[in-house]
Amino acid sequence: MKRFFILALLAAPAQAQNFTTQAEVQPIIEMTRAHWVGIGTATGRDLLYFTHLLSWRCGVEEIRYGLNGAAPETVLEMEPCHRDTNQPNAIRDLPFVGYALEEITAVTVRVIFPDGTEMVQEYSRAEIRID
Repeated sequence: MKRFFILALLAAPAQAQNFTTQAEVQPIIEMTRAHWVGIGTATGRDLLYFTHLLSWRCGVEEIRYGLNGAAPETVLEMEPCHRDTNQPNAIRDLPFVGYALEEITAVTVRVIFPDGTEMVQEYSRAEIRID
């Protein structure tokens, strides 16, 4: 029985996913809403981190955000997807935006997908503080 099981595994190798399409990325982003952004203060400034969302940027059209009750209209600049590498979602640029310490009290994020669908999430400072 064990021989058959081992042979079955060898006969059907798993297909790797690059997570570079909306179909691959959208369900992950939906399930991880609580982790889209974070605020760090270790440097003496408010650093608004987008690391999680930028990790899935290859399947996203645009990310917008608004601070302290403002509509999420500020476009987050994203580096391109590195489709010509083994790690297309690797982050090479800084994944945060800096503000004065304690300036951020709330954040609203809008994720826009290539087909035009959107997800919006609001956060209080306390919900996303990471240090």
